[in-house]
Amino acid sequence: MTTPIEPRRWSTDAVPAQQRLDYWVGAITEGFLAMDASGSRQDFFGELRCAPLGSVGVNWVQAAPQQVWRTPRGIARGRGEQFFYLLGNMEAPWTVAQDGREALMRPGAFALVDSRRPYRFGFDRGPTTVSLELPLNWVTHWLAEPEMHTARPFCPDAPGWGAALVAFAREWRPDMASAPPLPAQLLEDQLGALLSLACPSQVPHRAATSAALVNRARTVLRERLAEPGLTATDVAACLGCSVRSLHRAMGSAGTTFAQTLMAERMTTARLMLANPALRQVSAAEIGRRVGLLDPSHFSRTCRRLLGHTPSALRDQR
Repeated sequence: MTTPIEPRRWSTDAVPAQQRLDYWVGAITEGFLAMDASGSRQDFFGELRCAPLGSVGVNWVQAAPQQVWRTPRGIARGRGEQFFYLLGNMEAPWTVAQDGREALMRPGAFALVDSRRPYRFGFDRGPTTVSLELPLNWVTHWLAEPEMHTARPFCPDAPGWGAALVAFAREWRPDMASAPPLPAQLLEDQLGALLSLACPSQVPHRAATSAALVNRARTVLRERLAEPGLTATDVAACLGCSVRSLHRAMGSAGTTFAQTLMAERMTTARLMLANPALRQVSAAEIGRRVGLLDPSHFSRTCRRLLGHTPSALRDQR
């Protein structure tokens, strides 16, 4: 017989009233991810329960009104978490924002968010929330381009598969881990199938989708171009898409991953070489800062792509 899984529990009842909000920020960081929250210190309360069900984490939250942010700083101090979350506030309207989209969610509506990029939740009347933690490789097994579906509502009374997904997801609770109604693998497969049906490929908007993916890829490249061994696999994982989708989007834009990465490196190198504040920084060090460790390679690349050597580019200031 397998040992029953007891949900982990955090409750603000464990600390004095004036410490409860700080305790809560620590609890959601430990139970979920590094996040920030704001609320009233005078009457704050919250309870969080978590348990794994197969590869899916099942979380239940009840708490006072609050705003929650996943910030770049929180992402940086995290532990390389690569999860999506499917969550719905069951008893009150709420807001979700990510990837330039913001939605007002009716009670019981669900939304998908990606932990690798900033997001914001507004629980103006407090969360009573079920949240399913979905590993990145699990999500990309079911969705070709999950980043296209973040911060978009799945509504309980809307036509289509979104309503079926909501009806299924809203029944999940941490207590299910100790006595699942079906084997965990069957429950996971049902969840994944409904998620896939509720997030169809946006074929009519493929050109716009590809352009958006390339733009997001360029942003990631600018943030990570100092990494010498940066690969398309690394960037695709950061974007939450398949490597094939990334290469296909680059091809639609008339470029390749390698060309785009080098173009971003050279654009940054040109700006650094022209910056008077970096006059004392060697050309070799600037090359290293854009991910080109070999000074000779950096010099040849500058000549080939920018038309001049690093020293000549400096003299053009």
